[in-house]
Amino acid sequence: MEKRDWTGVFTAITTPFDPDGSVDEEFLARHVEWLLDHGCTGIVPLGSLGEGATLTFDEKVRILEVCKEVTADRVPLVAGLSGLSTDYCVALAEAAVGAGCDGLMVLPPYVHRGDDRETLAHFSAVIEATSLSCMLYNNPIAYGIELTAELTSRLAEQHENVHALKDSGGDVRRLTEIRETLGDRLALFAGLDDMVMETTLMGGDGWVAGMVNALPGESVRLFELARDGKVKEAWELYEWFLPILRLDTVPKFVQLIKLVQAEVGMGEETVRPPRLPLEGTEREEALKLIRSRLSRAER
Repeated sequence: MEKRDWTGVFTAITTPFDPDGSVDEEFLARHVEWLLDHGCTGIVPLGSLGEGATLTFDEKVRILEVCKEVTADRVPLVAGLSGLSTDYCVALAEAAVGAGCDGLMVLPPYVHRGDDRETLAHFSAVIEATSLSCMLYNNPIAYGIELTAELTSRLAEQHENVHALKDSGGDVRRLTEIRETLGDRLALFAGLDDMVMETTLMGGDGWVAGMVNALPGESVRLFELARDGKVKEAWELYEWFLPILRLDTVPKFVQLIKLVQAEVGMGEETVRPPRLPLEGTEREEALKLIRSRLSRAER
């Protein structure tokens, strides 16, 4: 996998569960195929949206295997790499190779908010564990660690297999700084659903998307319009889409995206504790917004 392969709409897939809490492998395979049929150019399992923190090591490996059976060599399969310890993440990176993954999306460690030295050491150990192409993931809101332009540059300079950056910091100016510092060394991906148009119009290469799990056609079209500089058409779609896309940026984003999946008939609301499905007024208000927007869509 080369830098040129990091482009388009990569889906950070949700993990489907059966009523008993086990992974629903049959639906997982069907969901991935559905996403590819709608033009998604990459599949990213085991991220935050995939409830990776609640999955066992063996479950993670099996999810990667199922996804690989579907994707084959049609689009990149990129494993989300996260855990409490560096050793765990290194072991998972090695297992991702065995499962046939094409790349890795490397996250900061859970819980521990390291300084720059510790952050560099963790990322470097995971990146060096395999020869797979890697995407760095910056999400200071969720993980409390900022991959600054300086740290990003150091990792890109030290590791030839670092080819991309997913940024969920919410500040597009940071991506401008990365471009200023590294030129086109890295493919730049929007990491928050409600910054895709801004990122793409300033030259971003792709979008690691969440709401695409429920609305892949609209998501791919939005990215392509923005990428092709069709600003008026892109804005008309973005304006409709934004209230739904913003559901990706709140603490209960997993429950909300799965709720939209259920509304379009492509998934269930089941999540794994400590998360619980939405209920009461909170669920009713979310459904009101979702149904209002969907009723206006050209589907």
